[in-house]
Amino acid sequence: TVAKREKAGRGRGGRVVVRSRGGGHKQRLRAIDFMRTTPGPHDVVRIEYDPGRSAHIALIKSRDPTLAQPWSYILACDGLRAGHIVESFRSGIPDGLIEGFTDSPAPTKRSLKLLANSSPAAPQTALAGVPDAQDLASAAASTNLSLGVLRARTLKPGNVLPLRLIPAGTLIHAISLSPVGRASLVRSAGTFGQVVAHDEKGLWTQVRLQSGEVRNIMQRCVATIGKVSNPDWKHRNLGKAGRARWLGRRPHVRGVAMNACDHPHGGGRGKSKGGKHPRSVWGWLTKGRRTRRSSDRDGNKFVVKERPRGIQRNN
Repeated sequence: TVAKREKAGRGRGGRVVVRSRGGGHKQRLRAIDFMRTTPGPHDVVRIEYDPGRSAHIALIKSRDPTLAQPWSYILACDGLRAGHIVESFRSGIPDGLIEGFTDSPAPTKRSLKLLANSSPAAPQTALAGVPDAQDLASAAASTNLSLGVLRARTLKPGNVLPLRLIPAGTLIHAISLSPVGRASLVRSAGTFGQVVAHDEKGLWTQVRLQSGEVRNIMQRCVATIGKVSNPDWKHRNLGKAGRARWLGRRPHVRGVAMNACDHPHGGGRGKSKGGKHPRSVWGWLTKGRRTRRSSDRDGNKFVVKERPRGIQRNN
């Protein structure tokens, strides 16, 4: 852990960029492993509280004696307890883990293009290599059995798997957007994503996020099985103003209580905002103003279905 330096809502220029921030109890930042690159089994030592996030964190220790640093923190999934074992299969399924199963990496656009441009095999070669129907049936049955054993072995809460090995309908969290990147999606308390479908070409996987948005993510990206811990976070009640001050939240002053020089709603005699539409302190229209740029509304080609808004969300 490292000490957290308080900014009190100030930017790099020293001026306030976020109002109603300041004070609060001293905190230390926990270094969370969002990469999960170390393979092999890890023992969960304990579940801890992290003041820097809404979810709980888990302290794990690797069983590999050759590692210089076997200890690390990860996001605790719902149901994870001390004594459980978690593994990371980010680099794929190791050979020999499941008898009869051989892991093949997901194809890339370049490999599919090279395969499409390659010359077809000669007719006599293709006819000579046609396998028997009974051999095909036995091979398919063996593959399905190995795949079932693999899923029973690896699909456990807290394990990290590539999206290509996660079946549709599975709840996931801590999703990466790059095959070599850190987990960046679905990390808040009680949230989860769901695998919707896999692309026939083996390039993309459709994932439904917590907001209801469905987007394409590369099958070489990874995710953690299960949903994030502490699902009752949304029901919390601070109870008193002092607890908000412990968290670094200062009082929020209403615009109608200010002077005219400090807010568009300020000034006047009594509680009046001058007949204006509700505005922010900077003069922007509030109450439903869109925060996304109009140029980005249809610019993200990875989004298959936009998140529901307004009446759609209530229904």
